[in-house]
Amino acid sequence: MTNEKNETVRSSFWSNIFSYSTEKTDLQISLHSIPLFASLSKKDLTLILNIIHNRSYLSGEYIFYQGDPGIGLYIVREGEVRILREDESGNEIYLATFLKGDFFGELALVDGEKRSASAIAKTDVRAAVIFKPDLDEFIEKYPKKGIKILNGISHIMANRLRSLNEDYISLQYNK
Repeated sequence: MTNEKNETVRSSFWSNIFSYSTEKTDLQISLHSIPLFASLSKKDLTLILNIIHNRSYLSGEYIFYQGDPGIGLYIVREGEVRILREDESGNEIYLATFLKGDFFGELALVDGEKRSASAIAKTDVRAAVIFKPDLDEFIEKYPKKGIKILNGISHIMANRLRSLNEDYISLQYNK
């Protein structure tokens, strides 16, 4: 619709119908692609959305530091996150880069131990975060769904351990 000056005018009636944000749907799709949540139904994922916190970080900002308490799982919604570990000599060792849809920090959901590396926003980052106390409460409230999530975490840990074993064996034979 246009007015006398030929400017576009938006009707509040139509904008309320057609401006539906798909952000929650996108996050639900992202969650379903993460092994922790892959076995959950759409209804279950909707419940998980209620415990997600959205955070934004500027390029160069630390998301967490090596040695910080592990308090949550991060899902990259937008941007790039670098994972670095500082060795005993103070040298930074690059470990990984995570992009949209990737996740990191899942061990914090299990043990709450100190972070083994630092996470730094390589670009501006938007992240969805699930904090351990919120997940613990969710699991207590919905134990069957919680078992599925913990089973997903155990699968991730098993896959990473297998990969680490393969890397170790490869290093041993390539000396």
